[in-house]
Amino acid sequence: MAFEKVDPKTDFPAMEREILAWWEQVQAFETLRTMNRGKPKWSFLDGPITANNPMGVHHAWGRTYKDIYQRYQASLGRELRYQNGFDCQGLWVEVEVEKEHGFTSKKDIETYGIDRFVEECKARARKFAAIQTEQSKRLGYWMDWGNSYYTMSDENNYAIWAFLKKCHERGLIYKGVDVMPWCPRCGTGISQMEMNEGYREVAHTSVFVLFPLRERRGEHLLVWTTTPWTLSSNVAAAVRPDMTYLKVRQGEAIYYVGKTNFEAARAHPVQESNPRDLPPLMAIRAMFRNLGAFEIVEELPGERLIGLTYDGPFDHLPGAKEAIDAHRVIAWDEVTESEGTGIVHIAPGCGAEDYALGRELGLPQIAPLYEDGTFRPEFGFLAGRRFDEVADAVVEDLKARGRLFAKEQYLHRYPHCWRCRDELVYRLVDEWFIRMDWREEIMESARQARWIPAWGLERELDWLRNMGDWMISKKRYWGLALPIWECHQCGHFEVIGGREELQARAVLGWD
Repeated sequence: MAFEKVDPKTDFPAMEREILAWWEQVQAFETLRTMNRGKPKWSFLDGPITANNPMGVHHAWGRTYKDIYQRYQASLGRELRYQNGFDCQGLWVEVEVEKEHGFTSKKDIETYGIDRFVEECKARARKFAAIQTEQSKRLGYWMDWGNSYYTMSDENNYAIWAFLKKCHERGLIYKGVDVMPWCPRCGTGISQMEMNEGYREVAHTSVFVLFPLRERRGEHLLVWTTTPWTLSSNVAAAVRPDMTYLKVRQGEAIYYVGKTNFEAARAHPVQESNPRDLPPLMAIRAMFRNLGAFEIVEELPGERLIGLTYDGPFDHLPGAKEAIDAHRVIAWDEVTESEGTGIVHIAPGCGAEDYALGRELGLPQIAPLYEDGTFRPEFGFLAGRRFDEVADAVVEDLKARGRLFAKEQYLHRYPHCWRCRDELVYRLVDEWFIRMDWREEIMESARQARWIPAWGLERELDWLRNMGDWMISKKRYWGLALPIWECHQCGHFEVIGGREELQARAVLGWD
């Protein structure tokens, strides 16, 4: 089939504007809807685009595919819904408004005034919803632009209140404590999905630290961590019962370390790029050799270390006192021979896996940080300083007390806030959750749908199988107002299911 040649000097934007003007003149979209009214329905509801900035090329790309599907279904004589949506609330809008004012923390927002800040977030969402609408029209995207839905609408928010009320009636809503990724600049928890978008390569100070055994004078557990600040909240040390460990003598001291870990060559996890030209990592055996002569006294299984007690790295700080009686060696199957020393420092208040293990074993939970990432007053020389600024101070303190074995710069991928790019920290927080006890119901509903491509179903089911309880609170300002009223004396709480119920139960402020 021969195609006519295209004039290379064609003004395509002018041609597009001409077509758009003709569509408008003959009312092409309205005519098509009239022709198909009352015929078999094909409903398409556009997933809401974030009303925060002008559309990007990725939005245009996706909307092109959506438009093709709708035009095809309309050509088959089906009546379409053509409803667009705008996602108006959330951190992405807040951060942009913060940038306009030069705000750097939640304190700045509170000083400025939460009401004023929220109104500016609303105005920004309205502004960019209008801009995106005009961009979409220019793209040739046919939608019922006068009937778009907005997530900030009363209709949407009260519908979610009704859903939360039903969850509460089924006993699914609770206030709980958990350790989660936290952005200290934004002052909010970050979901697993959000965290996956923010990993960056960064070099951190990692340390090899000595935990002296109480029952065996001169003997030490050798522990490694890439987060020196968490040593302030150490509670336990974990070994794997079936792993082989070495008892190494050097001078008058004895050290315990995993056999495979001791011998293994070590390398930065990120090898393809080393922008800082960091020195290569040294094998643990080489570290010992550099410090002088040593001998391997004994090989022993990890189970023989379980139950031994030790002195923690920062027991002299008031904030760590709660853990002193808990310092012991525990069993944990997640300890690996491929990284570290084979002995893992456990801080249930500073890590998700540590927290889960601590709950299982009833270990204390020490939470050293405020929500802005600074240490609490009871942590002595660390007080008032951010977690990511204390590595050198921790190293110097450990060194001065004879507890530092070695330190190094360690290049790895570390999670950062997907919006502000600040380093995340794992922090013990209290939040509102929806229990996922009903995951089987959700999975069954997912199975009722036709998935294109088919593998999307298994991906969804896998996500649901592994999903923890759903955190619904964010500790921010521009989002869904949780309809939860809690008695701070007894802990009882009520969930309001809508506008009418709120009006009926309000004592003050309705007018």
